[in-house]
Amino acid sequence: MKLLKKLIAAVALVPALALASGATHPLDKAPDRTTDMAALQNGAKLFVNYCLNCHSASAMRYNRLRDIGLTEDQIKQNLLFTGEKVGDLMKNTLSAKDAKAWFGAVPPDLSVIARAKASEAGTGADWLYTYLRTYYKDESRPTGWNNLVFPNVGMPHVLWELQGVRTAKFVEEKDAHDASKSVHKFSGFETVAAGKLSAAEYDNAVGDLVAYLQWMGEPAQNTRKRLGVIVLIFMAVLATLAWRLNASIWKEVK
Repeated sequence: MKLLKKLIAAVALVPALALASGATHPLDKAPDRTTDMAALQNGAKLFVNYCLNCHSASAMRYNRLRDIGLTEDQIKQNLLFTGEKVGDLMKNTLSAKDAKAWFGAVPPDLSVIARAKASEAGTGADWLYTYLRTYYKDESRPTGWNNLVFPNVGMPHVLWELQGVRTAKFVEEKDAHDASKSVHKFSGFETVAAGKLSAAEYDNAVGDLVAYLQWMGEPAQNTRKRLGVIVLIFMAVLATLAWRLNASIWKEVK
């Protein structure tokens, strides 16, 4: 019974701890670009250049990128750098031992990351889109970076050259539910050094990268959606024909 009470108490503390750590930072809506071939191609380029150094996508082969309009020659010339073949899986050369020593944990495989991050707060694409845009400089962290969506994150800001360096500003506000307590609340970013891209250009680039991650989680999703619409139209036509046929038969009987 005592163990059960402790478990209930621990579960009850989770929302409070999440709130205190900033884990409930609202998610921004990610742009839907899963049918935009140019955006997906740019996202694939960003993924290979900035993500594939540490992360793998072991459920995806390079030659599957033909589905987003790339030829095998384009894949070879622009996306293969260390002797891989077009038919190879998207794996990196970082060993699990080195990854754990450098980052404290092995970077997760990103094959279905856009689906895995979906929750009641938003889609997985929304989470990734907000996550990649809310990094800030934090010298107290081992990597020198922190994140609003994923507080105390172990992953450094790999896109910092594009976005630039920012610090986060926080203010102490009275807790709306308990006046004797205060809440550490985010109040905005302050730019320390500009990046290669403007804020709008960076958001657009992240939108392309997230679109690619979303597409990679289910490359056949657009085909599935099209087939779903066709099936629904067929069922609607069939139901209409059956309804009118039924009316015609019973009209003669009556």
